[in-house]
Formats: sequence, C-alpha cells, structure tokens
Amino acid sequence: MNRQSKVRGQYADLLRRYLLPQRQTLWILAALLILMIGLQLVNPQIIRYFIDKAQAGSDLQPLLVAAGLFIGFSVLQGGISVLAAYFSENLGWKTTNELRSDLAAHCLSLDMPFHKSQTSGAIIERVDGDVNALANFFSSMIIHLLGNLLLMVGIIALLFRESWLIGTGMTLFVIAAVFIIQKIRKYNGAFWKDWRQASAELYGFIGEQMEGTEDIRANGAAGFVMSRFYGMLPSMLRVRQRAFLGFASMWNTTIIVFTLGNAMAFAISAYLWKTDAISLGTVYLIFFYTELLSKPIEKIRTQMEDLQKADASISRIRSLFETRSRIEDGPGAPLPEGPLAVAFDDVTFSYEENAEEPTLSELRLQLAPGEVLGLLGRTGSGKSTIARLLLRFYDPQQGTVRLGGTDIRAYKLSGLRRRVAMVTQNIEIMEGTVRDNLTFYDETVPDARIVAVLEQLGLGGWYASLPEGLDTMLASGGGRLSAGEAQLLAFARVFLTDPGLIIMDEASSRLDPLTEQRIEEAIGKLLANRSCIIIAHRLATVQRADRIAILENGVVIESGRREALAADPKSRFSAMLATGLEEVLA
Repeated sequence: MNRQSKVRGQYADLLRRYLLPQRQTLWILAALLILMIGLQLVNPQIIRYFIDKAQAGSDLQPLLVAAGLFIGFSVLQGGISVLAAYFSENLGWKTTNELRSDLAAHCLSLDMPFHKSQTSGAIIERVDGDVNALANFFSSMIIHLLGNLLLMVGIIALLFRESWLIGTGMTLFVIAAVFIIQKIRKYNGAFWKDWRQASAELYGFIGEQMEGTEDIRANGAAGFVMSRFYGMLPSMLRVRQRAFLGFASMWNTTIIVFTLGNAMAFAISAYLWKTDAISLGTVYLIFFYTELLSKPIEKIRTQMEDLQKADASISRIRSLFETRSRIEDGPGAPLPEGPLAVAFDDVTFSYEENAEEPTLSELRLQLAPGEVLGLLGRTGSGKSTIARLLLRFYDPQQGTVRLGGTDIRAYKLSGLRRRVAMVTQNIEIMEGTVRDNLTFYDETVPDARIVAVLEQLGLGGWYASLPEGLDTMLASGGGRLSAGEAQLLAFARVFLTDPGLIIMDEASSRLDPLTEQRIEEAIGKLLANRSCIIIAHRLATVQRADRIAILENGVVIESGRREALAADPKSRFSAMLATGLEEVLA
C-alpha cells in the first residue's frame, strides 16, 4: 500500500469512527449549506433583473419588489450562515472530544516503558494539541468542501446558461486554480508535520521542567533550563518559517489566480456586450458570479491548508493508536476472595532487554495468604521492582509471578489492580473534592465508609475541620495538606478498595515518628485478613511483619520468620537489629 492510499485510509477510518455517528447533525448541516448555496445563486439574478428593468425605464413597483427580495434573501442567508456555523462548531467539539477521550484512555492502557520514554508534556501535546489541529477537519470539513464544490458547479452551470464562451473560460479557470492549489498543498504537507513534532518536543520539555520546578530552583539550575529553552526556539523558528512560506506561497498563488480569473471575465464580458450578445445586467451578473466563484476556491484553499495540518496530526494520532502495550490483558481467570498468596518462581527481570546484569535474577519468594512480608535491601536491590511486577506494570523475561496460586498473566488487568493496591512515598493529590481524591470518582463508595476509614486512620480531627466535609476542594499537589496528612489520605484510598494484597513501598517515609506511631494501631486493624508486603529501610516499619526477606542485587540472600531471624545471631536481620538498619543498608 502506497503512502497516499494509507493516508486516505486514515481519513476514512477517523470519519467512520467519529463523524458518521453524528448523522443527524450532519444532515441538518448539509440541508443548511444547500439552502445557503441556493440563496447565493439567486441573489445575483435579482440584481440583474433590477439593473435591466432600471435601464429600460421600468415602473418603480418591480424595482421595489426586486430590492425587497434581495434584502430578504440576504438577511435569510445571514441567519442560515449563523445556524450552519453553530452546528459546525458543535459537531467539531463532539467529535474531537470523543477522539481526545479515546486517545487518553489508550495512553492510560499503555505499559510503563512507553510512559518512561515520553515526557508528560509530549503526551499532552499528542492527546490535545494534535486533536485541536483536527477541529476544522471534524467541523464537517468534508461537507463544507462538497458544498463549495457544489457552489462552483452551480455558478459554472449558470454562466454556461448565459454564454458558452464565459462558461468555458470560467471552467478552465477553476480547473487550473484547483490543480495549482493541490500541487502546492502536496509540496508543503511535510513542513506542517515537522512543525507538529517540534511543537510536541517544546511542550514536552516545558512540562517536564514545570514538574521539577522545586528541584531546579533548589539546585540553581534555572540558567541551564533557560539555555535549553532558548536553544530549542531557533530550530522551531526555522520549521515555522518553512511552514509559513508554504502558506504564503499558497496565499499569493491564489491572489494571482483570482486576478487572472477576473481579467478573463472582464475581457469576455466586454466582448459579449460590444456584440450586443448580453445586457448590462448580465455583465454585472457575470462579474458578480466571477467574484462569487473566488469565494469557494478561497475556502477550498483554506480547507486544503487545514488538511495539510490535519495530515501531520492524523499521522501522529494513528501512530499513537498503533502503539501497543507489551502488557496484554489476561483471559480473565477469577481472583480468589480474601487475602492473596504471592509466589515468585525463578523470576528474572531487567528493565533493559540487553542489560548485562538483570534487576532480579532467578528470584524465588513466597508469601502465604494473610501474612505480612517485610522486604529489605539496599537501594537498587530490586524491592520496588517486585511491587511493579505484582501490579503488572512490567512482565518478567523469565519465570512466573503467581497470585492466589494462578499465573498473574491470566487475570484481567482491571481486576488485578482492584485486588492489589500499593501505597508509595510519592502521593498525588488531584484538584477535586476530598471524596473524589479518596474514591477516584467511584460513586458506589458510601460517604459513611469514607468517614469511618478516616476515623480509623486518625484523621477524624482533620475531617471535622473541613468546611464542606467530603465536598471540600483540594488543590492539585496537596495545597495546605501536610506531608503526613497526604500520606494518610493515600492509606485511606487503598483501604477503600478492599484489596486482598497491599504493598507499602516506603509508605511511611514521609511521616514523622509521632504520626507514624499514631497510625500503627489503625493500620494493624485495616491489615486484618489481608496479605501485605512492606518495603522499608526503617526497622520500626517491619516490626509487624510475619516474615522477612532481604534482597541484594536482585537475589534473596536471607528469608524466614521474623522472630527466628531476630533470634539467630548469625542472620543478616539480626545484625540489622543490633547495629541499626540504616547503617547496614547504607
């Protein structure tokens, strides 16, 4: 399949998926456009009638009727134009919002390697910026294009009705104009694709730096960031200049073509009038139709320009849709109720496929239902990787991860992530109500249960201070929430989902000792009848663990019951207790 056929297929697919479902609006818009075309063709006929009657010395009555009809049709045409614009924009918003929603859902379904390779700004530009570039394409551009073509055909037909000579001349003019515009469009299409790519890179860079504003300022790196920013602008300017030159060449070519068309119309009209083949009113009619003919050609030109931008955006959108996650949804094996057993059977995993040293190497790990496992090890030993494999952010290259006795790849991702929950040290607070931040918009969670969990976690006083209760708005990033309060809200989120396995990845690292002590009892109650993996660097965090596993370079170097390891003077865990966990793992 050649490139042109592929592009046509992409257009057809988008129209079929997003535009055709809006059939009712499309029919209304088509009817309005046809009516508007009819009025545009009729008005010049009224003016010719007026001129010819006035020149012939006719009575005032037919002139007044003609003037009234002209004014009435003009007002009606303006009203129809407003209605058509309304339906057109409404159609554009509906279709682009559908496309934007599908793109966002697709991005959320992609695996972590994709998100690690893309900045948030670049993803936003592809989900929103590229879709915005298609707004005119979806605002029934095809209908408008067909409408303008129909208007041109109507004008040419009426000109042939007046004289074969003027009809033939204007037909040649239209064919030449459309041919030239199409040639320029093909030549300039690549420039707009380069511009969309450069724009995505710039906004990706800006988004990345905005997210790291605090670190950038703290390390005095603002100058470096601005230097990178200024370095990107000249390359964007060059791309923009090429794209604008393409636009300017199309614009200037159109003006020249229109000038030649008007000159041809004047010459033919003068010849026909000199030979008494047409009246003065018909001269004006030909002049008016020639001017009117330039409007659909000009609109076609602008639509072709929009199509150039759409070409680039559609290509990038299709590329994003064609990106597939390596993590495939399972067939849907049923997850057992209650606490979940965990097993890692000879699991080998590396984030880079060709890495010399894997992150996990032939890892064997067991956790019985209802047990709490304390996972210890130096930074980079593979502790957080175990959590990511359990949530299927990644799949191992070798071995099997089992949950509830079944290969984790047999479960649906949605079901798996409902039954496995994780609390990390990095807490995301969204701009929204307290309720929405805790339930993630799950309206089935009753308010009474939310309040009960907050009370259990020691947040009863905080909840009582909220001016609007669960409807109190929280700012993005947490606003006035302390680090401890944000961490406790993260605990509340997890326990509201009633998971069978809870993973705490340095979950208490942001809590001061007093706050951590305050919630220990509440956590103990909430962990009842659930399995739990606690990833920690602090001894206090793993005191509730039934079992301990110590990792080093992706291998379990020690595991067993916590009491047995603590009582064994030769164990690594015993040495940690004797010397302090932070010193041993430093």
